[in-house]
Amino acid sequence: MKRKGSPFAGRRADTPMPVHESEAIVLQCYALGEGDRLVSFLSRTMGRVRGVAAGARKPKSRFGSTLEKLTYIRIWFFERESRELMRISQCEIIESFLDAFRDYPSSVALALFSEITETVLPDREASDANFRLLLLSAQTVKRTGKPELPLAYFTLWTVKLGGWLPALDRCGSCGNALLEDSPAHFSSSTLTITCGKCRKAGTRVLPAAALALGRRMLGERLEKVVENAGSDLSAARAGRELTNAMLDVTEHQIDRKLKSRDLLEPPE
Repeated sequence: MKRKGSPFAGRRADTPMPVHESEAIVLQCYALGEGDRLVSFLSRTMGRVRGVAAGARKPKSRFGSTLEKLTYIRIWFFERESRELMRISQCEIIESFLDAFRDYPSSVALALFSEITETVLPDREASDANFRLLLLSAQTVKRTGKPELPLAYFTLWTVKLGGWLPALDRCGSCGNALLEDSPAHFSSSTLTITCGKCRKAGTRVLPAAALALGRRMLGERLEKVVENAGSDLSAARAGRELTNAMLDVTEHQIDRKLKSRDLLEPPE
């Protein structure tokens, strides 16, 4: 019996909704059933979305390599009123990152980009800033083959956009300015950065170079940071230190360990 006044009166429960078209970045892809794939992707217009690509695992699938991790695509998909998962109808590759995945350090950075984005962003909440951050960081790793600075930039700005970033220029305890040429101390339990006088047991040293790099990344574009660093090994070391601190913040917020982090080389 139809309910009078219901907005769905006269419509079947599984009626297809209008097709959506969007730029997107593939985050994760899983086998589903005998020949389908379950795909998690970051849509520029709808945020993080999950959908089914029917027949994507079959040899002559129309999807080809469009659903590889971090592939930048144009995607067409639609939803049904009674189902949570979207139905993916078509994809076109805008940019592939398969070559970058063949380099081990680059592949680890790209895996972290994917896992962090998949974990921290809510379902179906558009964020153009996070979309641009992910794409820019992946493109920089692909272009340079040097993942340390793009990874530091990505983790820093992910924490910043999430509203979790501790102050990088003042002590989180006494409020005094941190000296530019002196290391600070980072607490992964309280997520604060403190000066030497306020240091507490269990904190980790955060080198002055890592703090300076973080402050620079908040005010400069990634391309400029990478250009200025050149082949400076100290910049790469500072990037690794900054990355580890930002990963601590991220893991504290999501309340679990990031699987891809185990593949990272420890800071020298």
